[in-house]
Amino acid sequence: MRTFPTFCAGLALFLLSTSLLAEARLVVRVQPANAALKENVESYIGSLGERDLDALQRFRRVAEAQAEQAAQALGYYQAQIVSEVSEGDPLRLTIRIVPGEPVRLREVILRIDGPANQMRAFRLPSDPPLKVGEVLNHGRYDAAKRQIQNQASRYGFFAGRFTRQRLRIDPRAGVADIELIYDSGPRYLLGAVSFEGDAPFEAQLLQRMVPFAGDTPYDSELIAELYQALRSSGYFETVSVDANPSAAEQQRIPVNVRLQARKPRSMGLGLGYSTDVGPRGRANWTRHWANPQGHSYGAEMELSAPRQNVGLWYDVPGDPPLTDKLRYAGGYQYEELADTDSLSRLLTVGPEWHSKLDSGWQRVISLKWQHEQYELGDDSGLSTLLLPGISYAYLRSDNQVDPQHGYRLQFDLSAAKNGLLSDADVLHAKVLLKGLTTLADKHRLLGRVQFGGTESGGFSAVPPSLRFFAGGDQSVRGYDYQSLSPENAQGDKIGGHYLFAASAEYQYLVAERWRVATFVDQGNSFNSLDFPSLKSAVGIGLRWVSPVGPLRLDLAHPLDDQGGVRVHFSMGPEL
Repeated sequence: MRTFPTFCAGLALFLLSTSLLAEARLVVRVQPANAALKENVESYIGSLGERDLDALQRFRRVAEAQAEQAAQALGYYQAQIVSEVSEGDPLRLTIRIVPGEPVRLREVILRIDGPANQMRAFRLPSDPPLKVGEVLNHGRYDAAKRQIQNQASRYGFFAGRFTRQRLRIDPRAGVADIELIYDSGPRYLLGAVSFEGDAPFEAQLLQRMVPFAGDTPYDSELIAELYQALRSSGYFETVSVDANPSAAEQQRIPVNVRLQARKPRSMGLGLGYSTDVGPRGRANWTRHWANPQGHSYGAEMELSAPRQNVGLWYDVPGDPPLTDKLRYAGGYQYEELADTDSLSRLLTVGPEWHSKLDSGWQRVISLKWQHEQYELGDDSGLSTLLLPGISYAYLRSDNQVDPQHGYRLQFDLSAAKNGLLSDADVLHAKVLLKGLTTLADKHRLLGRVQFGGTESGGFSAVPPSLRFFAGGDQSVRGYDYQSLSPENAQGDKIGGHYLFAASAEYQYLVAERWRVATFVDQGNSFNSLDFPSLKSAVGIGLRWVSPVGPLRLDLAHPLDDQGGVRVHFSMGPEL
């Protein structure tokens, strides 16, 4: 049995040996100072690990050789390198380097031969360190070769090769010559696209999702677009795209796609809150595909204290099916308007043709029949309108959840003609402009402008859904929802012919995902174009960027009316 003194002696010896094997420290000193060389040497040598004095002395020569390789990689072939080991806690290995004059490029020949030479997209490496007179850098030389090979792989020059790849170095003369000549060979083509797997869709629909025609010159970006198109269609659970050059025949690469259909039905539930409508609940049910032609349909519902609606839709894919579709839509909405004495019951039905133009604009052409029963204070009415309409929208954004730069443009126009399934002449138009930019990563500027107008032979025949109200979270903060409106003789808010609202906001990033904001809003709805007094408000706010989008808490104070501070809470994208 061990005695206690023996145990203590063993423990002391163990602790001593542990301290002697503490991780050694590397010190690199370059004279004159050269940060890139110092960093490269440290990276080459790496961690010294746990070594005792003898082991570190033995490793010193290895470290000098590694430092020499690191110096030569940056063009320093005449470097003088010495090292020493110092005792202490921890042990230190010091590498001292005098770089000397670097090797410089005397002659640089970079050339692409073959069909790739005629492609504007296939570019020679243009890195400045590969110019005559620059210091030789082996990493830049290797990167130039990789850039050429990567371009050849992307654009389908699979038979390409370097006919000359030489790097001649004369350390004593301090010069080096580079010669890189690449023969691209022929460019391969994308052949037929075939589909297999568990996908109950007709071939015609699947082929309309292919973003390229047959015998298109190969581009790996087209393969990525095909994959993304199939994934974003909403039809498939898994997608696998195989375009293997080794399977090419006569330089045509077959494209094989394997698909697994998603479950045909899904349902979603959600809860939200805003000061405009208070708590609200949402539900939707979707049949993602109903037949081999890819038709889909669904239902959606929203419930809040002032507004309840339910909608049904049926979609028929267009060409291309990812951006174009014919939608048959219908819905019913009950809404309490500016005060509890005013309400609207609105029934709508009609087709919509959605398409994305080559310019990037989203266009919707619609033919909507609407039947609206309403009460505006002491006034009540029944409106039936057939409204052909057109809408254009454009969104440019660098991030869907929390963009740093971007803008949104939207224009809507609809009209009805008395006698053509309508009981009034109506022309209705809306414009929305939004933009944001970020400066120095922390300073964020946002702007919003809204216009709207309704012309009619008799405004009393215009239903509330085509009149304008201002005020609230998305309009003029500091005022209640729909509280800015012309009034009738009894003081009821009945909506206006026109709308103008604008907002300017500054946000400052105080922590990750947190911003403080200050803003000024201005706007009103009115019955004449001589712009009566606009209502203004100023305020401060707090923003938290949640995983699903920004949450906004604002305190706004109206400047043109008596009243205190109004709290606004809302959520959703900035654009």
